Amino acid sequence: MSAEVERWPRELERGVAGAALQGEQHSGDLAVFAAWDSGALVAAIDGLGHGVDAALAAEEAAKVINANARQAPETLLRRCHDALVRTRGVVMTLAWFDLERATLTWTGVGNVEGRLMRATAAPGVAPESALIKGGVVGYSLPNVRPTTTQLHSGDTLVMATDGISSAFSSSLVAGVEAQQLAERILAVHGRGTDDALVVVVRATLG
Repeated sequence: MSAEVERWPRELERGVAGAALQGEQHSGDLAVFAAWDSGALVAAIDGLGHGVDAALAAEEAAKVINANARQAPETLLRRCHDALVRTRGVVMTLAWFDLERATLTWTGVGNVEGRLMRATAAPGVAPESALIKGGVVGYSLPNVRPTTTQLHSGDTLVMATDGISSAFSSSLVAGVEAQQLAERILAVHGRGTDDALVVVVRATLG
């Protein structure tokens, strides 16, 4: 379900919930957490299809991400693409947290949805969405357009693969712990027709 480093910034509270398609022992959906002194990268990866081949593609992408987490988004995605040309390929959304500047930079390829819920958003205000380009990493890589936004304490990032209904935005509530929110979204919005993954990161900036 996740590939991660031992060190993780205390300013980024994280939660992960996922499930393989019923009858499968391996999930093609994988979360990656890579951290350094002044920031971190979080990725939600969906290997195409399901089962062992999807899991292998996701794991290969995770290796490249962990080894190149501090590269520019375009460079990192190109390296993933080159490494995955003989696999099923993956879709994924990635988010870079710069803790010194208190910013979030995010982008994606394919249909892993990303939402940013502001802690100060008025009731009924829709969360911000990642700018995701169509394509498949390892098969057809588009020209991505990363966007950067200011990050405030309490802001919550949620990424979900297509095993989660896009209606999950209705479950986003400010102030909920990251792990609790991830589990709630999976329980309420899991489709049950594919592997599913929810990744949540809540900023707790000083």
